[in-house]
Amino acid sequence: MKQKLEEILKNGLCEIEKVSDLKSLDEVRVTYLGKAGVLTQILRGMRDVPAEERREIGSLANSVREQIEKKLSEKWANLENEKLLADMEKEKVDITEPSKGVKRGALHPLTRFNNKFMEMCVEMGFTVIQTPEIETDYNNFEALNVPKNHPARDMQDSLYITENILLRTHTSPAQVRAMHMFKPPFKIVCPGRVYRNDDDSSHSPIFNQFEALVIDENVSLKDFMTMVKEMAVRLYGKDVKMRVRPAYFPFTEPSIEIDATCQMCGGKGCSLCKGTGFSEFFGGGIVNPRILEMAGIDSNKYSGFAFGPGIDRSVMVTNKIPNIKYLFRNDLRFLKQMR
Repeated sequence: MKQKLEEILKNGLCEIEKVSDLKSLDEVRVTYLGKAGVLTQILRGMRDVPAEERREIGSLANSVREQIEKKLSEKWANLENEKLLADMEKEKVDITEPSKGVKRGALHPLTRFNNKFMEMCVEMGFTVIQTPEIETDYNNFEALNVPKNHPARDMQDSLYITENILLRTHTSPAQVRAMHMFKPPFKIVCPGRVYRNDDDSSHSPIFNQFEALVIDENVSLKDFMTMVKEMAVRLYGKDVKMRVRPAYFPFTEPSIEIDATCQMCGGKGCSLCKGTGFSEFFGGGIVNPRILEMAGIDSNKYSGFAFGPGIDRSVMVTNKIPNIKYLFRNDLRFLKQMR
């Protein structure tokens, strides 16, 4: 038995030394130390060893087992380390090779213009707020002096969800919410998406607006024009020209449309500006006193002005984009040109 154990130890250590991969090493482990392994069988046969030799043989068997386990552990660690080094060599990156180039991203033109406009408004003392895109019929129309069956509703092409809930047709409900959120005097601006059932080269069912509202004492149309002129200069440059046209909005009185030099043609006349040299800039006016009263603001003490430019059209003219659909197609060929 003693000779057999010494032979098992010798053969086991020799086989362990020869293996070159983890799978083969595990097979050697099973051969010697597994449930049916040669050393395990020896230990199970200890009951047949004479009593006077049992202690010596048992001690030798345990020593053989420990030596084989130690050798297996050392070999396993060495093979794992070799495998790791081989894998690292395969995945090695030569940092001296020329770069393949990095494709740099850029902000969408709508996002750039949106950020620019918000930064300008914040510099002018406005507070930026956000209001829901799904609005009540009351906030979207009635609180803005547009009751049911009012002709102005025909201009909106509204998208209703229920009888009294709709996708907002303009950012003007921000006026209603702001007048309940803040006490005069205040200046707020609300950017966001709006929705109308409208679709052609210069209109989209989804587009972006800013709603600006200023409420204070002794606010006049002159104050409104001064601020709009300053905004036009900051956005389009000091050479920008403006013209004013009378307009109608239920929530402002008087109401005006303000046009600025068409950035597509530089004022020379093109298909976008219909040959006039001007494109629509802002629409707004003096807040209707009825709106103030419905919001609980004393219209004898306070007045204000509100306006709502369409961001998409401004992006179109400043970037010479012929069709508003390009802004929503996510076409990389187009977006790369806008960088």
